[in-house]
Amino acid sequence: MSRIDKTFAKLKQHNRKALIPFITAGDPSPELTVPLLHALVEAGADVLELGVPFSDPMADGPTIQRASERALKLGVSLRSVLSMVAEFRKQDATTPVVLMGYGNPIEAMGWAAFAQRCAEVGVDGVLTVDFPPEESHDAFEYLQRHHIAPIFLLAPTTNETRIQQVAKLARGYVYYVSLKGVTGSGSIDLSAIEDKMPQLRKHIALPIGVGFGIRDAVTAKAVAKLCDGVVVGSRIVQEIEDSTAQNVLENVSRLVKELRQAI
Repeated sequence: MSRIDKTFAKLKQHNRKALIPFITAGDPSPELTVPLLHALVEAGADVLELGVPFSDPMADGPTIQRASERALKLGVSLRSVLSMVAEFRKQDATTPVVLMGYGNPIEAMGWAAFAQRCAEVGVDGVLTVDFPPEESHDAFEYLQRHHIAPIFLLAPTTNETRIQQVAKLARGYVYYVSLKGVTGSGSIDLSAIEDKMPQLRKHIALPIGVGFGIRDAVTAKAVAKLCDGVVVGSRIVQEIEDSTAQNVLENVSRLVKELRQAI
């Protein structure tokens, strides 16, 4: 049983929902990434999504794009992100870590080498935004060989056929994008999420996390009632951007504690 599966099973036993925060590796500095990951766990995170900086994202709004730009300027690469996970694992052997990013850095490294290194450092899942299920069979075969969960996005526009494809391939959990647009944009339509869930549950037995546009405790609480996990990214990355190196851990911890209490 994987770390992701164990985490969601334990939460279900206690009738709780997962809090899944996202940060960009290397932002605000490579030295602060691992301390930030530990701070997120201490504040109540159940699963960690760690963004791999990329120069040409298609799903990330301005806030996360700026975080990637800052990290790339500091020389953060996919290999250094994997080293950060290895460092995190020295103190935390239980919290699931999911890498979120795009295909180009992985293709450059090679899927076989990437999957092997993920297994070595303790990565639990990989979400590659630009790898839809129709194109991911060969790539994610390497992940599954090392017992690493391929995690997929679903959107309000996803049709029945695509949902069925994702249901067959996905492991760990499925990430439902709550709105049409990039991260941090727009406002969530709770009724639309509620209407979509029966269609998703019809085919997907895995836990479903909902993200994009969740910016405060009130919204997080409302979304948590509709799914198994709440993903918060842009709001946390914005907090990092607005903080200094001296107070970033305190500020992020306070925000995540508010979200944890809410859901």
